[in-house]
Parts: sequence; structure tokens; C-alpha cells
Amino acid sequence: MMGNPNLLKQMQAKMLKIQEELGAETVEASAGGGAVKIIITGQQKVKEVHLDPSVVDPEDVEMLQDLMVAAFNEALQKSQELAATKLGALTGGLKIPGLT
Repeated sequence: MMGNPNLLKQMQAKMLKIQEELGAETVEASAGGGAVKIIITGQQKVKEVHLDPSVVDPEDVEMLQDLMVAAFNEALQKSQELAATKLGALTGGLKIPGLT
């Protein structure tokens, strides 16, 4: 007999709750001094993108692209850190592949 089935069910229930919480929580990242702002959930789903009109320059599309890449990458990192923190509380800091 492997493990306690009730313990497994409790962990699964907590995992579902954490996943729901991560879907409701957001993090924000920006680039270019706030010219590009990204809001993303703890499940890495983009909720909002804000662009300051000053960075929408048809003569310099490359700058806008660079700012967006930087903001998205920072948002993803913050979202992943949020998820790792929440899941780390469940796993007691254990590194479980696919969960952290």
C-alpha cells in the first residue's frame, strides 16, 4: 500500500485551490520607464497591455518591439515567481518536476 489516499486527496484539493488563486492574482511589469506595461496572471495569462502613445512611433517600431519583449519577459518571470512561492508552500520547498 502506497501512501495515505486522504493525504493525496488533500494535496490535490490544495493544488486546485492554489491554481484558482493564481488565476485570480496578477503581477505587473513595465519597460521604458512605464511606457509599456503588462499585467499578467499567476497562470501566465496576459490580462492587459498598456502602451504610452509616445512609444507608438511608426518610424521606430523596433524600439516598441524591444520594450514589449522586455516587459513581457519581466511579467513572465514575476508570474513564475508568484507560482513558485504559492506552490512551494504546498510542497514544503521540494522541487517537484512540473509543479515548480
